[in-house]
Amino acid sequence: MNKLKILNDPIYGFITIPNSLIFDLIQHKYFQRLRRITQMGMSYLVYPGAHHTRFHHAIGCVHLMQQAVNVLRFKGIAISKEEETGLYVAILLHDIGHGPFSHAMENSIVNNVSHEEISLLFMERLNEEFNGNLTLAIEIFKGNYNRNFMCQLISGQIDMDRADYLKRDSFYTGVAEGNINSERLITMLNVIDDNLVVEEKGIYSVEKFIIARRLMYWQVYLHKTSLVAEQLLIRVLKRAKELNDLGVNLYASDAVLFFLKNKITIENFNNETLEVFSQLDDYDIVSAMKHWQHHNDFVLSNLSDMIINRDLLKIKIKNKVINTSSLKKQTVSLMNKYQISEKEAQYFVFTGSISNQAYQLNTKQINILHKSGKIQDIVKASDQLNLKALSKPVTKYYICYPKDKV
Repeated sequence: MNKLKILNDPIYGFITIPNSLIFDLIQHKYFQRLRRITQMGMSYLVYPGAHHTRFHHAIGCVHLMQQAVNVLRFKGIAISKEEETGLYVAILLHDIGHGPFSHAMENSIVNNVSHEEISLLFMERLNEEFNGNLTLAIEIFKGNYNRNFMCQLISGQIDMDRADYLKRDSFYTGVAEGNINSERLITMLNVIDDNLVVEEKGIYSVEKFIIARRLMYWQVYLHKTSLVAEQLLIRVLKRAKELNDLGVNLYASDAVLFFLKNKITIENFNNETLEVFSQLDDYDIVSAMKHWQHHNDFVLSNLSDMIINRDLLKIKIKNKVINTSSLKKQTVSLMNKYQISEKEAQYFVFTGSISNQAYQLNTKQINILHKSGKIQDIVKASDQLNLKALSKPVTKYYICYPKDKV
């Protein structure tokens, strides 16, 4: 059977599957599930084209990693066949632990179990199935491998993950400000003292990359409509779990019911839990909400209806912390209007904060290699004055409350 298939990608054109192990991992049911997990959560409610999946993104990352390996080898960096495969496997599976609508699960029906932790559990389970062939990939993914630059290619400030998702998300949303030149960035990569650097000629591509990241966060990932939609989804799942704890029977798939009925933490996330998690995707949640919008619980039905029919809460974003008096006023108004408790009203009236830091100055920085051999952080090497400003986190505050009627 020919396993060196070619896939047609709208961003990069033809992508070649590099070896039979990658092919077999792509074919595995755990990875095929990513076809049913959207890359950008609820952003399609703002950008109608944003229906691309984690599957798309992971394949794109493998393509970019192939380019990076070729570039570094050409520049004399020794990368063995085993290390090459380890890099491909690690980047292919880096997002395999994402739940439905990406981040909503982590904040609702599992207790602070991150998608990175679940990705690692999947990789360890697959390693058993594939006779230990993923061991090196797991070490690189965890950041434990003794060649630091390889870990930076998987998780750093200029890794293959970011190089793909910025370009891909920009393409599918139509937001041109996020369109980076990932090919140019990769061509300019080099390794000095076991750390990734970008050659001086690539400095403008790095500047564009950092600015694109900032603009994509404000314009797309933290867009107020997708922000409120994700907050509603988190509250739908929390309310469903709360009702289940009170003994209310809810319609949902077996996989959803498992997570509603059990208190899942990283300590009890065993192989059985992982198997159930692998059956969970966006379709389960949408199907459940389509039923729940007709439920007799005021909170569950209204929250589900808001998402299904895109009739969301009003959201205001401010530069200062939200005044508690305005929160109280909205809560009391809703309680009086619908004769509901304060706890129920708080599902519809709430505040929170969002933060955007395009470049982290002190961790995993992007270093520029000058022709003289001098290495400098991009902020010092660049004549772009606002790069230093982009390394400071910017925090904004939001309040959500119903429009005229629930």
